[in-house]
Amino acid sequence: MRQALNCVTPWLAAIMAVVIACTGASAQEPSKDAPIKQIKLTDDQVKSFIAAQPDLATVAPKLQEAGDNIEPALQTELDGIAKKHGFADFAELDDVAANISIVMAGLDSKSGDFTEPVEALKKELADVTADASIPDDDKKQLVEELNEAIKTTPHIEHPENVEIVKTHRAEIEKALQ
Repeated sequence: MRQALNCVTPWLAAIMAVVIACTGASAQEPSKDAPIKQIKLTDDQVKSFIAAQPDLATVAPKLQEAGDNIEPALQTELDGIAKKHGFADFAELDDVAANISIVMAGLDSKSGDFTEPVEALKKELADVTADASIPDDDKKQLVEELNEAIKTTPHIEHPENVEIVKTHRAEIEKALQ
């Protein structure tokens, strides 16, 4: 998948990875297929999310290794990071991350204009389908992944989140590098 994602717009690939990580990283979530809980973001939540990134980066290898099986000790560590940054627990931080990701997925990297993420994914699918330089096996995998993302990506329930995320876009991008 990583090689296939290299063919996708780098920012969209990063957002797809963040959404995948966010929706599967909490042991408290009922299912990795559960829809993202959309919340109305606050300025403070976004700032706290940004501030939490260095701490989360230190546990990222553990999360990757754990996959869908988060051990209680790792969940405790994640909850501790979340609480350190003003969240009730990691589930709340996870919800904020997912909501930020939904908005970021719809922001044009050059203009900053917002497009619903599903529409952005459809455009990306059309671009991948038309790109003759992508090897057939990679293209097939990318098309499958993009189609799945189109089916599972929600529309924005709180349009006011777009402006909050736009305000902090540069800091979010820097924090996620």
